[in-house]
Amino acid sequence: MSKLAKYDRLYEQIEGYVHTTGDVWARLATIEAVLHHKMPRFFWTGVYALVGDELIVRSYQGPVACQCLRDGGVCWSAIRGGKTVIVGNVAEFPGHIACNPASKSEIVIPLRDREGRVFGCLDIDSDHLNAFDEEDAVGLEKILSLLYT
Repeated sequence: MSKLAKYDRLYEQIEGYVHTTGDVWARLATIEAVLHHKMPRFFWTGVYALVGDELIVRSYQGPVACQCLRDGGVCWSAIRGGKTVIVGNVAEFPGHIACNPASKSEIVIPLRDREGRVFGCLDIDSDHLNAFDEEDAVGLEKILSLLYT
């Protein structure tokens, strides 16, 4: 099965779960749980919320995470740029924040409210190099469209 086909299947599964509540945090927790357990290369899957000038972890699947990201790293790059960031080797990313040394690659997708303002990010790490590509970005962005359906 292709990666996009797998994301389409996950979209349908998650769509059935998230309609039980309109709460965005509950929907995000469900999305991250399904993704983490269905995508074998997802080592850490979580959500950071933008609170003032910090990113605060809200929920996650995987090993213990950084509770607060004050500046720098892949998450802040996605937040500031307002677009998905894919990093094939986090050791080569300037300012990478290493919450877990087993993390080798990362994808971060900004989260937007109904008005289009960025309020946080979905952060996914892999313990494999080059685990993420544009198909992951397309699939994950589609799944995140379920936040407000």
